[in-house]
Amino acid sequence: MATAAPRIGDTKVPMSLLEKGAYINYQRIEDNLVIVRDRLQRPLTLSEKILYGHLDDPHGQDIERGVSYLKLRPDRVACQDATAQMALLQFMSAGMPTAAVPTTVHCDHLIEAQVGGVKDVARANEINKEVYDFLATATAKYGLGFWKPGSGIIHQIILENYAFPGGLMIGTDSHTPNAGGLGMIACGVGGADAVDVMADIPWELKCPKVIGVNLTGKISGWTTPKDVILKVAGILTVKGGTGAIVEYKGPGVESLSCTGMATICNMGAEIGATTSMFPFNNRMVDYLNATKRQDIAKYAAQFAHNLKADEGADYDQVIEINLSELEPHINGPFTPDLATPISKFASEVKKNGWPDELKVALIGSCTNSSYEDMSRSASIAREASEHGLDVTSKFTITPGSEQVRATIERDGQIGAFEKVGGVVLANACGPCIGQWDRRDVEKGVANSIITSYNRNFTGRNDANPATHAFVASPDIVTAMAFSGSLSFNPLTDSLTGADGKPFKFSDPTGNELPPRGYDPGQDTFQPPPEDRASVQVAVDPKSDRLQLLKPFQPFSGEPKDLPILIKVKGKCTTDHISAGGPWLKYRGHLENISQNCLIGAINSENGEANKVKNQLTGSWGGVPQVAAEYREKGVKWVVIGDHNYGEGSSREHAALEPRFLGGLAIIVRSFARIHETNLKKQGMLALTFADPADYDKIQPSDRVDIEGLDSFAPGKNLTLSVKHADGSKENISLAHSFNEGQIAWFRAGSALNLVS
Repeated sequence: MATAAPRIGDTKVPMSLLEKGAYINYQRIEDNLVIVRDRLQRPLTLSEKILYGHLDDPHGQDIERGVSYLKLRPDRVACQDATAQMALLQFMSAGMPTAAVPTTVHCDHLIEAQVGGVKDVARANEINKEVYDFLATATAKYGLGFWKPGSGIIHQIILENYAFPGGLMIGTDSHTPNAGGLGMIACGVGGADAVDVMADIPWELKCPKVIGVNLTGKISGWTTPKDVILKVAGILTVKGGTGAIVEYKGPGVESLSCTGMATICNMGAEIGATTSMFPFNNRMVDYLNATKRQDIAKYAAQFAHNLKADEGADYDQVIEINLSELEPHINGPFTPDLATPISKFASEVKKNGWPDELKVALIGSCTNSSYEDMSRSASIAREASEHGLDVTSKFTITPGSEQVRATIERDGQIGAFEKVGGVVLANACGPCIGQWDRRDVEKGVANSIITSYNRNFTGRNDANPATHAFVASPDIVTAMAFSGSLSFNPLTDSLTGADGKPFKFSDPTGNELPPRGYDPGQDTFQPPPEDRASVQVAVDPKSDRLQLLKPFQPFSGEPKDLPILIKVKGKCTTDHISAGGPWLKYRGHLENISQNCLIGAINSENGEANKVKNQLTGSWGGVPQVAAEYREKGVKWVVIGDHNYGEGSSREHAALEPRFLGGLAIIVRSFARIHETNLKKQGMLALTFADPADYDKIQPSDRVDIEGLDSFAPGKNLTLSVKHADGSKENISLAHSFNEGQIAWFRAGSALNLVS
């Protein structure tokens, strides 16, 4: 008798050691790809295999890069504490008893860096008690995993415990692509997208284009994986990856560690990429084994044919990088795509008049806080210490997780940092997201800092618009901390030791993985309880930090005579639209956090932030105040924006706030992907000028009608009828990317209104 051939799905391997009954579903990918290959009749890239392997309907799904909207079934969802508040509030209003897919919440954003790790976590627990209680009870009620304050940064914990080759994950943080270092498609989204997946609704994504980055040569010396993405950011700019997945490939991949690959994928958010990823390789096997996931490593090896691109697969763009020739880079200031090789950096500092004195050097963050990052930086600190030096600049260290912190304490790296004057911060985001109680420089004073973080937008780290923030590898950051100067090049320049003799740093050294494996660290994880029915979710009706949501009103009528709230000039990130830092505490209270709406955006009318004219009264006021005045009088309004509007964080508050304050449309030259989707989810019109030059025709004092919404349809432009203050009129064509389902969100008032 013939026996059936074994199927990949016959083997059951858990997605995580921390979750019961949730298994890796390679069989779905295998089955879907049989259908898709038969339909497309062409070789597939790696990202296409994983994406199309997660299609909800592989038979009927339209598949055209850059055109189709894919309906996908992610394997899991991850949320950080700042965005989880609104996501869980939305999920509660959907009326579902439990999350449909494994979901975790991570407390990493609300811990302010002040004096050091232990005290900062204790302070955060006290200040944020009601938020943490809400998250702990809501996750328990709906069957989610909860990572407590101090456990670590979401992306490092995901890499250590949940990421797996070939998986599809969405996360409510723009640096979710970090998991691409383990061969996963991991995309940053807004909370409404997370709610959909938690509610068993397919996740919708515009079919990405694919950019291939071919790596040759071998990384060595002072060059690190961080320099790969710093170089790519310089090539593609902050919007060059928009609508695309970046796939790294080629023989150079094997010289990169797994956590190094994660670093590259993490900062891919800064080029606007949908996500970034690497093919399955031996370095991933090493990391899975070190983090006690040998079964996943073996299972992925059996599935390896679908964890790499097909021979002859077609890419929309290919970038070539020779790792053997790649220099360390430093990017900035004020934008992460201003890339300068270190050999030219000192001259750029002088030419541009950037402050040469380095005030603070900061290593860590979700981008560079692995054991390898810490051990290489510690080797630099030890060498400086051997020559009798302490750091000249202030020097802070942020471990990525409690596992990393406990292990580098055990292995001596923390001691090496503290010996030279370094301060070890909490296992949290801290200064990277503006959670930094910085006191060494007055606001408005020009100064320079250098970090191993990912973003360096104006004022992001310390709320000081005069701070020149530069981004580099932890190696370069650590070396510069001893020189105290931006002009110092550790590859060529010498420092003077305590004995008066000059010395040059040796090439940094460090292990990708600790010699005895990861220690589990302290108990920082709360699994869902067996009895969830008795759990009461903690929300105080009088709270100023948490507020239950009310549905937005459905669209009605043809919008006419709308004022322009603000015509934004230049770069407008989600930090400009919904500031972080001290505002993070209101992320669960829509009314209160809406008081920061667009306060960082520059008004083209006067070149100032947070000062706009009320077109009804002629008086000037703050942006959220004027918006609320319009709303109270029943007047809808629009925002006019520039290129790549909404780049940066995935925070959906940047879409919720204008919706809450009565906005109808955001009309721009171009959008960043996540923000455009977030606006649509909240029932806002996300529109673009068909001719980007038409941005210049709009005056802040104009009144506008939006025509064509009675026949709103995919691919059909709308018309902006503009009435200038001098009485003249003109019509401007507005494009959009709405599909039928998204038009239904708009008409219903929000996507959630269709779910509830």
